[in-house]
Amino acid sequence: MARLLSPLGFIYGCVVKSRLRRTPTYRPAAPVICVGNLTLGGAGKTPVAIAILQRLTTLRASPVALSRGYGGAAAGPLKVEPDHLASEVGDEPLLLARHAPTIIAKDRAAGARAAMEAGAGVIVMDDGFQNPSLPKDLAIAVVDSESGFGNGFVFPAGPLRETAKDGLGRADAVILMGRGPFDPGHPVTLRAQLRSPMSAAFDDRRVVAFAGIGRPEKFFHSMERAGAEIVAVFAYPDHHAYTEDDIARMKALARSRGAALATTEKDYVRLPPRLRKGVLTLPVEAQFEDERALDALLKTALKRAQAAH
Repeated sequence: MARLLSPLGFIYGCVVKSRLRRTPTYRPAAPVICVGNLTLGGAGKTPVAIAILQRLTTLRASPVALSRGYGGAAAGPLKVEPDHLASEVGDEPLLLARHAPTIIAKDRAAGARAAMEAGAGVIVMDDGFQNPSLPKDLAIAVVDSESGFGNGFVFPAGPLRETAKDGLGRADAVILMGRGPFDPGHPVTLRAQLRSPMSAAFDDRRVVAFAGIGRPEKFFHSMERAGAEIVAVFAYPDHHAYTEDDIARMKALARSRGAALATTEKDYVRLPPRLRKGVLTLPVEAQFEDERALDALLKTALKRAQAAH
């Protein structure tokens, strides 16, 4: 099937390559750090973006996150506030906004202008690796070390948004997530893993786990590593909009099995507030094997950008 679809993948890749030839429409005075994927999701991009926001805050760089706001109805530019819903601004921006001021905008150039007005010392783009509207002072590709590039084909024949060769050629650095042996062959490669600071809360706890993310099985494995006894799982498409029937069905099953209902933070913020009661979350964060290497990468990029600007 992948080979049958490969001509469509070739066309898709050509469209991406053609779009990337466009000249950036706006160059902000602040450096732009882009954290993106070469695949269609599930690599751990948002936890990495959050970790970078935290490190930049520690470095007193005044970061502002910029997101397209995928899944949200608002076109923006709009600053994300705690009372916004995922249906308005998307799920990932709500998580980013817990760590730094966050702007959503379908038009990334307009979003960057809004970020500058919000006092950005550096703009961190969550996604946008294939978006040419802003120049990138540091382009980071996040790769899942367990799944790698899948079958190596471009969508819809495979998981890639563009050819691995093209994507890696534009990446200033690669961050490998997980314990897998995959080697992307990039000269600047950092390793990180997802860890939960609250894993002890799930020791020997029976749970019904559900997730609507790029790779739901990663969350289920994280729950098991946290010591939870998973009695049932529900895997939904990425960015799934949960209904009352979805939650009622899972809560009923959890009650019948003497279990709690648990999900990811990203899924939790997509739940309508009235449906969140009784739903547990397992927060995760990106933990780098060598934090000094991450700091060095960020500091070098900031100095280079400041010299260029």
